[in-house]
Parts: sequence; C-alpha cells; structure tokens
Amino acid sequence: MAPCWRASGLGTPLPDSPHANSVCLPTWRDVVDYEEKSPRVMKKLRAGYPRFVVPELCANFFAEALEKYGRPGELCHAYPSEAGAKRCAGLIRTWSGHEARVKLWTQHNVALVFFPEEAEVAALKYWRHSGDGISSRQAAFILSGNKQRPDADAARRSIKERISHIAGVSPDNVFLFKSGMAAIYTLHRMLMRMKPDSACAQFGFPYVDTLKIQQDFGFRSIFFPLGNTADLRALDRMMTIDEVGGILCEFPSNPLLHSPDLHALSRLSRRHEVPLVVDDTVSGWANVNVLAAADVVVTSLTKFFTGTGDVMGGAVILNPQSPIIGGMHKAFRGEYEDTTWPETLVIMEQQSRDYLERMQRINKTTEAVCAWLERRKEIDQLYYPASLDREVYDAFKKPGGGYGGLFSIVLKNAELATPLFYDNLEFSKGPNLGTSFSLCCPFTLLAHYHELDWAEQCGVSRYLLRFSIGLEDAAELIARLERAFKAVKRSGD
Repeated sequence: MAPCWRASGLGTPLPDSPHANSVCLPTWRDVVDYEEKSPRVMKKLRAGYPRFVVPELCANFFAEALEKYGRPGELCHAYPSEAGAKRCAGLIRTWSGHEARVKLWTQHNVALVFFPEEAEVAALKYWRHSGDGISSRQAAFILSGNKQRPDADAARRSIKERISHIAGVSPDNVFLFKSGMAAIYTLHRMLMRMKPDSACAQFGFPYVDTLKIQQDFGFRSIFFPLGNTADLRALDRMMTIDEVGGILCEFPSNPLLHSPDLHALSRLSRRHEVPLVVDDTVSGWANVNVLAAADVVVTSLTKFFTGTGDVMGGAVILNPQSPIIGGMHKAFRGEYEDTTWPETLVIMEQQSRDYLERMQRINKTTEAVCAWLERRKEIDQLYYPASLDREVYDAFKKPGGGYGGLFSIVLKNAELATPLFYDNLEFSKGPNLGTSFSLCCPFTLLAHYHELDWAEQCGVSRYLLRFSIGLEDAAELIARLERAFKAVKRSGD
C-alpha cells in the first residue's frame, strides 16, 4: 500500500532488503539514464536485479578476494563451484581474447575467477547471462566470518516435495538450481551434450537472457520470433534439412504473453526425437500443466513461487513419460549441480508455503484489472493470456487455474503518452516479476535498449509497459491506473 513510485525513490531496493531483486527506477528519464550509465542514476542505485547489477555484498567479497589473491591489473568474480568458474574463464577467453585464471578458495568453498580489467565486459556478460554467480547471501555469510554452514537438507526435500505435488510428478524428477537462468544454461549444455553439432531452436520471442545464452554460449541457434503458424511451418521445414538438438519456448511468453501451440511443437519434437523445453515461469504450476507436451519444464523460483523478491532460485522437471527420458536424463546428469546456498533454500521453503493461495488471489486481481483495461480507449494493445491465444492456453490450464499475474500494454500515441503515464503511475517501478507487491517496468527499454529497432521488428514495441500484479486489491490498482490516465489527459488538454 506504499508503492515506491515518486522521483525521490530513485535507487531504492525493492523490497527494502540487502538481497532485493529489484530497484526503483521511477521515471522514464531514469530508465534511459540507467541504460546510458549516467552517473546521476548509477550513484543512487542501492540494488538491482542481481544478474544485471552485482550486489554490494558480492562486490565487497570480490574486493576481499582481490586483496588476498589478486595481481595488479586484475578484477575478480566468485562462483559457488569450480565447474562454473572454469566455464566463466573459458568464455572470457572466447569473447575477449584475454586469459582468466581460476583459484579455489577452499576455506570458503568458492571458486574465484581473476581476469584482466580489459576483460570486464566479457566477465560481466557471463555473470549476467549464466546465473552461475555467487549469491549475496553466500557472500554475506563469508564476510561475516561465520564458519558454520547452514543445514538445508530438510528445506531442500520440502521444496522438491512441494513442487512435485503441485506439478504431479515424483520428487526424483525435480531438480533445484540457484537461479532460473542457471537452470536454463544447464539445459542448454544438456542439449549440446546430446547433439553437439545440432542447432537450438527458440520458438517465440523469449526473455532476453534465454535468447542470449542460445546465441552466444557456443551452440548454433535458430530464432523464430513470432512463434505463430508460419514459424511452426518454417521450423518443420528446417528440421527436415538441418539437425536440431532441442526446441525452447515459453508458456506464455515474456513480455508478449503469447501461448505457443505446445501440442504441435510436441508432435514435431517427438517425430525428430529432440527435447521440447518449456519455460512456464509466467504461468506456473498453480495455473497450467504443460507436461502433456513438454519433455522438460523449467521455472524461475525467484518469481511467483516465492513472491517476496529477495531470494533467487530455479527448478527443472524432467518428464518421466518422455519417450527420450533415458538419453535426456543421462545428458542432464552430466551437467547438473545444485549450488543453491543453504540459507536460500531455508528462506525459499518458508516463502513458498502459501504459493497456491497467493496465485489464486493474484489471478483474480489480474483478470479484473485486465478486464477494466480492455475497455479503456487509451489502450492500443493489451497482452494477456485470457485475451491472446486463449484456446491454446486453456488446453493446458488446470481446473481452478487462472491466467497468471503478468500482462503488458502499449498505449495509443505511445511516444508521447507512455513517459507521462509511467512517471505518474503509482506502482513500484523496477525490473522483476512475481512479487507480492505490484511492479511495472518499461520492459523493452530495460531488456533491449541497444537493439530497440530489432525488438520492434520482432513485434515488441519500445514503449511496451509490463505489469506484474501482487496482492493489492483490484479496486486499489484500478484507481492508481485511472489517476495515471488522467495525468496524461491533463497534460494533453
């Protein structure tokens, strides 16, 4: 009930926690200046999405490691496993041409990657896209000098059992990760291991880092941005002339909320004996069951599953009924390691206990807000699963399930209206989704600022606003939206 939306909130962590996954960017100008790395904005940031902005606790630990083991002209990042650190060093070499070195700090059970200052862009690229980096909670534990590692065996079992119960599989088919992107990156390596010379096919416009992994992490990629019937036919033709190692899609997609034809994709993937990997983060197990079509389901636990916005995690479900489960399971096991920090698991178990109840409330509120928006003359386009590809979505919707808490809009006269609307909107404003408090962000500016023309060619407007609905009452949120519309109208009068 106290959203962080005014200009004075710039840089405020969302939520107010040293482990916050979002930061307030309250004006359109703030977002642009953030992307331009303006000192006006950057010096005020006290948080950020942990893969985009290195958390302060992590940076403090990197500095300590650099002072102890570094060499002149080096910088440092830390990873919770040697395998992740070695992957980082290898891709730093590939992307920058500079050598990086890995040192195990056994006292703290971490692997340090030291790299030349000239390779910082490549190192940050790996940090952002892979999701492998050390968590702020692990960094805080090390900096505190504590030697007693938390026990999370019971929490890990509880989380797996909770997921397996909701998803309708055995806990043995559920695998936990330290982040959703770490899960996707592991699946990408699994596909490479199964068919090293093949291509990875992305069907539909996905979340930005999912695409970057496919394009930049050493595997041929094919991108079908519209994810429509024409793209399905094109994918079918391509799979007859080229070897495809896997098909990835989101259900529904982020940020356009399109639902691809999973049954058609499943028929295609099984005819060619390649995995269909479905990311259901936006809808979630509370609302849909895509295992009737998918060989693998991947979900970010950072989002709706936990809801508080100050913990990160991911999960993969291998479908035990998949006709290729044997080869897939072997390849997955060759790449999988759970590096989730124990304290994170304990907190995640606590925060996810009310997941189903929260989602029911969020579903109803979002549906009411979107029904109201559909009647607004200011809206040029509303992206929401109940309005787009509904028949496809409904084929996988659970009894009692809903359409999720995410939607996007594009306003009429977008170039002039959107900055005014955003600046006057009384929502907390920053990246992330799935929090118990509502969020809005100019998604395309934040995710594709340096490729806006390309994004628009893929059907994603640079003026798109993405909303994640929380636990506020629908009437309260509608009143806030109404006031933002009125501010735009007053400006035009």
